[in-house]
Amino acid sequence: MKRTHLPLNALRVFDAAARHLSFTRAADELAVTPAAVGQQIRALEDALGVVLFRRTSKGLELTDEANAGLAALRTGFLHFEDAVRAMQAGQSSHVYTIAAPRDFFAAWLAPRLAEFRAANPQARYALVDGEMTDFTEANLDLAVRWTEGPGDLEGVALGKPERVIVGEGEWIGWPGDPAPGGEGDDQPVPISVSDAGEAIAAAIAGLGKARVPALLAAGLDVSAATAVSRAEPCRRSYWLVAPLPQWRQKKVRALVEALTGSA
Repeated sequence: MKRTHLPLNALRVFDAAARHLSFTRAADELAVTPAAVGQQIRALEDALGVVLFRRTSKGLELTDEANAGLAALRTGFLHFEDAVRAMQAGQSSHVYTIAAPRDFFAAWLAPRLAEFRAANPQARYALVDGEMTDFTEANLDLAVRWTEGPGDLEGVALGKPERVIVGEGEWIGWPGDPAPGGEGDDQPVPISVSDAGEAIAAAIAGLGKARVPALLAAGLDVSAATAVSRAEPCRRSYWLVAPLPQWRQKKVRALVEALTGSA
């Protein structure tokens, strides 16, 4: 059903003028000129096909037509205010829905979320596995992704774009480094796993070596269990990302600041 176009600005001016029964005082409230108030009222009268005010020796009076719609109009404005507060409540809510790779959550994100919640006991988390989870479908606030940048989203890097080699022997492949031997190496890797965390576990178990994010390896403290190379630059890093509307939310900004401060 097509909705009738509502001249909301003119209706707001009408409400103010009706309360004050004065274009001048309505103009003061709305921070406009009395002439602008008069123009809005005349435009509204033309649109509605009715007269809303009459001038008398005592000043302005509302017509019967104006009085007939005034109560419903003010109720409508109250509903608008309720709707705005309801939409803003999402920003003041302390529930965070976050998508992150499972290995990164365990090694790096979980302890920092615990620190944030210790300082903000009202915070609640809903964690979603999978870094490429759709923001709209999952109603996400934030996501962590191993990528070259935020793309079309807003974002900030967590740590430096660096990787290390964990373990020794033959290469272990994972989706973030499917061909560790190089593009010219057409030999399949002896073992492939589903994420960097599994690649590290396989390397620690002696199944080979894996090239993994330095931030993840540091979070798991793998140097105590197996050989770890020096960090080397790479194009990817972990990024904390969100669409602009989520990124601007007060609650999201607070969590982003806490996580990046400990990156």
